[in-house]
Amino acid sequence: MTDLDTLAQEALAAVAAADDLEHLDEVRVRFTGKRSALTGVQKAMRDLDPDERRARGQALNAFRSAFQAAFEARREALGSAALATRLEAERLDLTLPPRRLPPGRPHLLTQVEQEMVDVFVGMGYQVAEGPEAEAGSYNFDLLNIESDHPARQEMDTIYVDGFDDVVLRTHTSPVQARVMTRQAPPIAVVCPGRTYRADAVDATHSPVFSQVEGLVVDEGVTMGDLRGTLLAFSRAMFGHERRIRLRPSFFPFTEPSAEVDVSFEGAAGHHGWLEILGAGMVDPNVLTACGIDPERYTGFAFGIGIERVAMLRHGVADIRDLYEADARFLARF
Repeated sequence: MTDLDTLAQEALAAVAAADDLEHLDEVRVRFTGKRSALTGVQKAMRDLDPDERRARGQALNAFRSAFQAAFEARREALGSAALATRLEAERLDLTLPPRRLPPGRPHLLTQVEQEMVDVFVGMGYQVAEGPEAEAGSYNFDLLNIESDHPARQEMDTIYVDGFDDVVLRTHTSPVQARVMTRQAPPIAVVCPGRTYRADAVDATHSPVFSQVEGLVVDEGVTMGDLRGTLLAFSRAMFGHERRIRLRPSFFPFTEPSAEVDVSFEGAAGHHGWLEILGAGMVDPNVLTACGIDPERYTGFAFGIGIERVAMLRHGVADIRDLYEADARFLARF
């Protein structure tokens, strides 16, 4: 019994002295494990008479209870201390602001397209859209483009395999044709979207590019209305001091036709004109083909390259920069 009392005192002292959970578990194994002194005391009980065995059993039970209670209390204390230490080490200072991440933004071409469309919507235009894989009748025939016109050749136009008369639209003018065949005047629509040409890629050309085209058809529409509309657009996009000029040109679907330039002033007093779009009065043949009486109605149309406007406004020298998804370039806008 004296040996058991001594063992209990040593065990309880070792439990109290354990300074972490690993050390505490070593104490448990040393005093209550299969090879501990306690196991030897239990084996020696078979050599005792019944009265001594009963007294030794009660003492063993008291030792186990005391040890288990001390062990659980110490384990809880050490566990709480370890948790507190870990929480302190991993503590987040919520009073500090979070790490700033750069905000996302639309692509430069999307920004410019939205601005352009907003200008015309502000003038009362509606937005019209159409398919990018387009029937030749809408892309060419209804727009007064003859069957032998060079624009129909594969060197200029991308044809869809397996279809004799389906092309990737070369402009968004087919959307204008679709509107005119389905809607009676008055018409005022703006048509944004991607277009496709069989062009080689260089600093100013791409086989895929974007346009915003506009169409107005009504009674009494004149070239003066076209000029006023394009002047308002140019000043909204490039500055209120800008002027425009119209130079005679030719497009199959407009007559008369014009190339439109906008004035600019550069560094060191340099100034001049930059071409930004093509426009003209809707050809009477186009109106007739779309089921509109050219004797009663007139109209004008224009087409503006979104890439062209973006490059002029933001000083982009190479159109390829707009498509290469270089984050360093895109972060500028």
